[in-house]
Amino acid sequence: SNILVQVAQIVITGAGFSLLMISGSLDLSIGAVIGLSGTVAAGLSVLGVPIVLCYLAGILIGAFIGAINGVLTVGFRITPVIATLGTMNLARGIAFIYAYTVTQGEVSIYKGIPENFLILGHSIKGIPIPIMIMIVVVIIFIIIQNNTTFGKYCFAIGGNEETARLSGIYVGRHRFTLYTIVGLLAGMSGVILATRVASGQPAAGVGFEFDVIVAVILGGTSLFGGEGSVTGTIIGALILGVLRNIMNLLGLNVFYQYIASGTVLIFAVILDAYLKGKGVSKDSLKQIFKG
Repeated sequence: SNILVQVAQIVITGAGFSLLMISGSLDLSIGAVIGLSGTVAAGLSVLGVPIVLCYLAGILIGAFIGAINGVLTVGFRITPVIATLGTMNLARGIAFIYAYTVTQGEVSIYKGIPENFLILGHSIKGIPIPIMIMIVVVIIFIIIQNNTTFGKYCFAIGGNEETARLSGIYVGRHRFTLYTIVGLLAGMSGVILATRVASGQPAAGVGFEFDVIVAVILGGTSLFGGEGSVTGTIIGALILGVLRNIMNLLGLNVFYQYIASGTVLIFAVILDAYLKGKGVSKDSLKQIFKG
């Protein structure tokens, strides 16, 4: 149960992120969205806004950032890495300004948060609410992936974008929708995290995008698009959670955890490249040493 709670946000966001990567795109802003959404929700609760509206505002601002990513990558044809790096810094900066304004000088919001704001971090009959939300999200996205035209289009676009376009699929609209969905899920994760830690922290979610990418790739989703599954992402997140839990039990410093996570990602990407026929060859190695 403890591990499931730890990976709940990764799985929730990763469910949508899987489909985004399957379609051949990625989003590096999700960590900053978590910080922004949680900070906005917590700040509104301090200002006396009804709790449901606080939650909704946090989730919708995540969807809004996701929509901006969609406009930048689809409408302006900016490379996803560059576009989402930009919105990552934008979201992080807005979160800090918002927290500083609400608290009149503090960099995080933790004073005056009402008790009922923390309800999403509680349990019902011994089952943590974040786990319940995670299960619902996973079921929805497994159905979307396997039983809807939208899910099939993700694989078609990631497999061959030009062929998908020629077959009548609105690739741009599809990608825009995916970015918005991923932003919404990141916003949801941010709100859940804020209720768990009883504060709105603009710095929350730093490195979260890395965790999600590791989980998605470990779960078998190809970095090159066209292959993967939501179920695999769940397995990848659990592997990541168990790995970190073992390292915590061994008393290893967080620095070693970074090294382990980075190593796992590198080997997973190399394996994916080989399976896709894009691995290292003798000719490619020779190019490194040519004058």
